[in-house]
Amino acid sequence: MCYTEGMAKLIVLSGPSGVGKDTLLQLLLQRVPGVVKCLTATTRAPREGERHGVDYLFLSEEEFERWIAEDKFLEYARYNQAYYGTPRHLAEEWLAKGVDVILKIEVQGGLQVRRRVPDAVLIFVQPPSMEALRQRLMARGTDTPEQIEHRLRIAEQEMQAMRYYDYLVTNDDLEQAVDLLRAIILAERARIVKE
Repeated sequence: MCYTEGMAKLIVLSGPSGVGKDTLLQLLLQRVPGVVKCLTATTRAPREGERHGVDYLFLSEEEFERWIAEDKFLEYARYNQAYYGTPRHLAEEWLAKGVDVILKIEVQGGLQVRRRVPDAVLIFVQPPSMEALRQRLMARGTDTPEQIEHRLRIAEQEMQAMRYYDYLVTNDDLEQAVDLLRAIILAERARIVKE
């Protein structure tokens, strides 16, 4: 038996678009010391105000594909004509320092991490209902009705992968959801691993 207190954790946070992952993560990082969000690499163009090395690692398509060939990603995927991925070296540097690393990634990436890092902690964030998710997506005002329906279809598919995750957080009440995320991380830090 091995007591793992002090050992850094790789944590995956996934859930449908519009479920509130960014808000939850922002509050969690303010309330739990020793946790960082890992930067994502992407080939998409920077949006206004985004900075390389702060918001994302902006790579060329050729550079990203070279990193794939060199196995430099924990996970990666292609969306809307752009690549997104988690650079392995960034996560490993934080973990080596004893800092828990959170990857806010979609379900496909979460399942890739599960295969590559079996002891990663996977947390799935779900909406209280599909209707609540629809209302949140509509309230954002960033998508057309057709895009919202497309996102809801994707959300239903993503919900099927929930069974491969370790924990489920329902984002109905924001404070309760953040408290539950915090509790999961603290419990994982105290986990006894049986060898």
